[in-house]
Amino acid sequence: MTRRGASRRGSEATVQNQGLGEKRMEIEAKKVKELRDLTGLGMMDCKKALQETGGDIEKAKEWLRKQGLDKAMKKAARVTREGAIGVYQHHDGKLVAIVEVNCETDFAAKNEEFRSLCRDLAMHVAARNPAVVKREDMPAEAVEKEKEIQREALKNDPKMAGKPPEAAEKILEGRMAKFFEENVLLEQPFVKDEKRTVEETIKSYVAKIGENITVRRFQVFRVGG
Repeated sequence: MTRRGASRRGSEATVQNQGLGEKRMEIEAKKVKELRDLTGLGMMDCKKALQETGGDIEKAKEWLRKQGLDKAMKKAARVTREGAIGVYQHHDGKLVAIVEVNCETDFAAKNEEFRSLCRDLAMHVAARNPAVVKREDMPAEAVEKEKEIQREALKNDPKMAGKPPEAAEKILEGRMAKFFEENVLLEQPFVKDEKRTVEETIKSYVAKIGENITVRRFQVFRVGG
């Protein structure tokens, strides 16, 4: 075999391997979404479960149960009437964040891990300044205004010239997802571990403490604000 022939075959093999790699990534992403829809758990937890079980959905669900993470899903519907207030004050005394975090029992509310979560959430709110707790809390007019702004920006973007409407809609979806990630507390990357969202962090505490945990409200006070 000539060097040129060997080189050509090597290039073809590389392209094929890249294609297979992209296909595996696509399948994995679809499976992560499927497992997340089935369990209600966070993306990182579902991805980890699939990696540990070779991409098998049923085995991944079993793995999650063994880790105790499915407890978060089962407890999500339970009523939370107890809880605690998390408070964070900036070192200069000019900013204070307060968060009300609810749980099921007074016993859990006095748990030191629960109290630590409350303080960490208050610190997160002070650092990331979310607008609302969950996506459903975002005013419809604010969502529509952002969509209008992004649609106009896409319309005026020279890079979008000649592209089909479907392409613009897909980009719009991505920008709106980013909008929610930046403004919705539960969807923000957690300030102490940005590989997890705030919601995923809370669910990990649900598994530890054994009770449903929800964030009811928060408030930030700034001097002169």
